[in-house]
Amino acid sequence: MDTSSPVGFGIVGIGMIADYHARAIAATQGGVLIGVATRSAEKAQSFAEKHGAPFWTTDIEQLLARPDIDVICVTTPSGAHLEPALAAIRAGKHVVIEKPVEISTERVDAIVQAAASAGVRVAAIFQARFGAGARAVKAAIEAGRFGRLVLCSAYVKWHRSAHYYTGWKGTLALDGGGAVINQAIHGIDLLQWFAGLPTDVFAWKTRRVHTGIEAEDTASATLRFASGALGGIEATTASWPGWSRRIEIAGERGAISLEDDRLVRWDFQDAQPEDDTLRSGQPDEALRGGSSSPTSISIEGHTRQIQDLIDALRQNCPLAIDAREARNAVALVNAIYRSAESGKPVSLQDFRAPP
Repeated sequence: MDTSSPVGFGIVGIGMIADYHARAIAATQGGVLIGVATRSAEKAQSFAEKHGAPFWTTDIEQLLARPDIDVICVTTPSGAHLEPALAAIRAGKHVVIEKPVEISTERVDAIVQAAASAGVRVAAIFQARFGAGARAVKAAIEAGRFGRLVLCSAYVKWHRSAHYYTGWKGTLALDGGGAVINQAIHGIDLLQWFAGLPTDVFAWKTRRVHTGIEAEDTASATLRFASGALGGIEATTASWPGWSRRIEIAGERGAISLEDDRLVRWDFQDAQPEDDTLRSGQPDEALRGGSSSPTSISIEGHTRQIQDLIDALRQNCPLAIDAREARNAVALVNAIYRSAESGKPVSLQDFRAPP
């Protein structure tokens, strides 16, 4: 790709998260929003004018036909990511897909395979990985500082109002589930990025407060990892006022607790010079979570990840998180749901990726 020309972006779907993508693109070095496509002409025009995009349409094919668009951001509901992603891939566009890539591993695999055949990149939004705290944890694990991992868990105790569920959220067809796949997905991705994908899951799910939705508002899962470590996942949207997402990694020689991207505990048997700095460091508020409201998140995480795609295209280097990597979180979510529905343990082998 010519590094002297901007990378042109188009957005398909203009719900709340599309605004984050548009503002993130504007904040990157080298990205520019060219156009937007959605079913409502009025909404498409309004969105384009708000974000300074010169083109809007109700026909995705018109958006995809523009030669000045290199990348399509898919910001439709979760269960409607596949179709616009495949259309973009067929048109030779690179793709950014909002989390989760799709609601089932089968639908994710269709995107991965199509992108591989077309030779285009697919970036999957998991912006929590771009925080300094998260990256410090990952580096400590790779350096062996924890020794043998013992317990690895994620806790997402958030609050969502009844009004939040008046649209497609909490539906099985378009959300794919509830608190686990929508709100806990970032914590789930971080957990498996740190500790590896579990081998086995046993889970329960229920509706404690949001009883009118199809999906769960509360779930709990027990995990067993390939290393022999155990762990758990707790997720809810029914807890007021909503606490920061927390990841705990405990090993024989050290343990950490990460709240959003703030290291609230960083304790290791073998001290290193950087430990005091990490313990006393200020949290990256730009990567704060949406514990009490989905609108409280910052665009910074999206900006960092879209910048990663721009840099990868210009430098011909790998993405930090592509669709194949992001598949792991969807596989774990699908296993949790299958276990909760069957009342039996589920092996992640049942969700392994095709060769």
